Amino acid sequence: MFSQIDVSHASAGAPRPGHHLRGPAEPSENTQLLREILSAQDRQNELLEELVAQIGAAHRQRAAELGDWKQANPELARNCRHAAESLSKVQTEFLTSLTEEIRDNFDALYDGEFMLNEFVDRYGPRLAHLNGVLQVLTQLSSVPSPTNTPNTP
Repeated sequence: MFSQIDVSHASAGAPRPGHHLRGPAEPSENTQLLREILSAQDRQNELLEELVAQIGAAHRQRAAELGDWKQANPELARNCRHAAESLSKVQTEFLTSLTEEIRDNFDALYDGEFMLNEFVDRYGPRLAHLNGVLQVLTQLSSVPSPTNTPNTP
């Protein structure tokens, strides 16, 4: 697996025992491997560029469709914004009660599988559904900004 490479300056005389001279037209094995690695990296970069272009195109198409929908339904988009703001307050209250429940019952939740399952059954589905509805309302009500381009996070 490992090989030794002699980097010392060889004299102009005869080659050292166990070594042979290579002409300038014959690339060394390491040089050939480096070229293959470079070629593979170039191909990988091409594939990544294609992937970014595909994802970017899908994102731009979705943003355009969403913008068209908002223009076609301005009143509904406004109502979605108001609903999202209100539901965000409900979510904040819900998270407050959830965190208080955790704080007050930490030992029982930590030690008892039954209590943990009850807690998850009680809060989990509501939290997941609430987050999903809030996300949809927020998306439908958001005002696109000129700084929000596909290449920015």
